[in-house]
Amino acid sequence: MSEAAALAPLTDNEMYERMISAVLDHRLLPGTKLVEDKLATAFGVSRTRIRPVLLRLANEQVVTLTPNRGAAVAQPSEQEAREVFETRRLIEPTLVELFIARADKADMQHLKRCTEDEEAARLAGDMRRAIRLSGDFHLQIAERAGHQTLGRILRELTSRTSLILMTYSPAHASERDEATACGCREHRTLLDAIRLRDAPEAGRRMREHLTRLESQLRFVSAEDASPDLAQLFGPAG
Repeated sequence: MSEAAALAPLTDNEMYERMISAVLDHRLLPGTKLVEDKLATAFGVSRTRIRPVLLRLANEQVVTLTPNRGAAVAQPSEQEAREVFETRRLIEPTLVELFIARADKADMQHLKRCTEDEEAARLAGDMRRAIRLSGDFHLQIAERAGHQTLGRILRELTSRTSLILMTYSPAHASERDEATACGCREHRTLLDAIRLRDAPEAGRRMREHLTRLESQLRFVSAEDASPDLAQLFGPAG
């Protein structure tokens, strides 16, 4: 890579993707203040470049923008959490059915590797990677399903689910066996139905999986220390 390319400023989409990744990896916690000056310094851009990115995140309900108080990572309410899981139960059985109709052997192998990598990360104690791979399992199904609208909706819901789990899941706070956002075992049983091309059974297992995940929520939030944004998004981060 040339020096000019290395020093090229990040695009708005690159900044957006890095912030979404920080949410999905549980490095940006609910309630974290997103100070424009600090973000601009971390990304090496002007404050005016930061604002459209924060607005995009706010439109997806990942960030809240409050007049005179600035931006912060969203803290979903109990009602919002219930609605997210209700919506996922409505759309993901359809997405898995569409995936089954379109998926080839390579797609099946990709899901299998995702599940294996998630379990390996959990066994190694790398919960951030395990949590991210857990979400990737669902997003891969949505991407290959070929339904752009539902896929876009699920991508937004996956980010909001990560915030919900960080805020209300005791399993995530204690990093126990279940702390992979979605259990590896349930992903494996779901994958079994997918590989058999049994769409009704796969849809049923998907709904049960999401219901179990919701049932683990405990609606008492805990406070966490805010990260150093420069360290998180700067060149070293």
